[in-house]
Amino acid sequence: MMEKLYNKMNSIGISSIVMGVVTIAVSVGTGVVMIVNGSRLLAAKKDITF
Repeated sequence: MMEKLYNKMNSIGISSIVMGVVTIAVSVGTGVVMIVNGSRLLAAKKDITF
């Protein structure tokens, strides 16, 4: 019984680490996209005429 618990805890720990890495990668990617879009908007601001 304890061996099953040990193996279950091991797999849950590994999956938690993997999910954390994936979350960090997605958030960094989203942040880069937001920075690029913001800089493109600021650069295109001079082309607007009222």
